Amino acid sequence: MTLTLAPMTDEELAPRLGALHRSYAEELTRHRAVPAAEALDRAVVQTGSLLPAGAATEKVLLRVARVGDVQVGWIWVTLPGAAGASDALAGSGRAWIHNIEVDPEQRGRGYARRMIQLIEAELAALGVTELGLNVFGTNSVAIGLYESLGFHVTAQQMAKRLDPGAA
Repeated sequence: MTLTLAPMTDEELAPRLGALHRSYAEELTRHRAVPAAEALDRAVVQTGSLLPAGAATEKVLLRVARVGDVQVGWIWVTLPGAAGASDALAGSGRAWIHNIEVDPEQRGRGYARRMIQLIEAELAALGVTELGLNVFGTNSVAIGLYESLGFHVTAQQMAKRLDPGAA
């Protein structure tokens, strides 16, 4: 069967937000040394600022991926000029993938690739000329997928943990 993307409802978004908050908080703790309690609060606040009206937020594409009647994942993209967009993106004409997720039991079937291809076509039809995303540097599977789809590195951040007790 063919994978399709459809606009997401608040009822479809709500259960996915909890999992998104938890996984993003875990990544903040692991990669940026943000304490766990603070990381979860930060994830909730950041998501809320980007989705103030939930699925009805202007300039946001929230799409559920389906194969037949089965939900297999979702993708969240903001359009240029969306509320909460970073200063670097404001006026850049760049849409931004905030999240793409294939449900664990559905992984390994090419669904993430197809989701990106479909969202690219939707963005192109809207006149958007560039699409960006962030990926944690240790996510080699995602990096490989994005590179195979033509994404390239435009910025790189590095960090080092310091021991405050060391002289």
